[in-house]
Amino acid sequence: MRLTPSRLNRYTFFKLPAAWWCGVRVVSLNEHKCITVVRLQWMNKNPFRSMFWAVQGMAAELSTGVLLMNIVQQEEKNVSMLLLQSKATFTKKAKGKIEFSCDAGELVSSTMKRLFENDGPQTLWLQSKGIDSQGDCVATFDFEWTLLEKKIK
Repeated sequence: MRLTPSRLNRYTFFKLPAAWWCGVRVVSLNEHKCITVVRLQWMNKNPFRSMFWAVQGMAAELSTGVLLMNIVQQEEKNVSMLLLQSKATFTKKAKGKIEFSCDAGELVSSTMKRLFENDGPQTLWLQSKGIDSQGDCVATFDFEWTLLEKKIK
């Protein structure tokens, strides 16, 4: 089954309900880039009238994880994905509509190639930047993912 934004948003409703209820949605996906959006609303705001940092983290992580999932699915192999660590930098209050994008498709593809050639776990850092409607960067998230090919016995 091909991954599409509508299928992924349906998936979040059932498997990641906190992200769905906070308004995190996938809007674009291809082999090079994944874009998620989230709007400031009552459900995801903090007392300082901006978006709660954890909601931004969900949207950012989803943009990197979905890009990985999409490329793993194209490889048609069994791959285990695990998030090892994350880092975040916040540069401006997140208000309005925030778009998180990860455009590391080539890095993911080359890591997948190494995974299948080396027969061992691979790690990679993926970055997602949050941009507001004025074009300003509000946050940058870095996620370290580990990938392991599952062998069927």
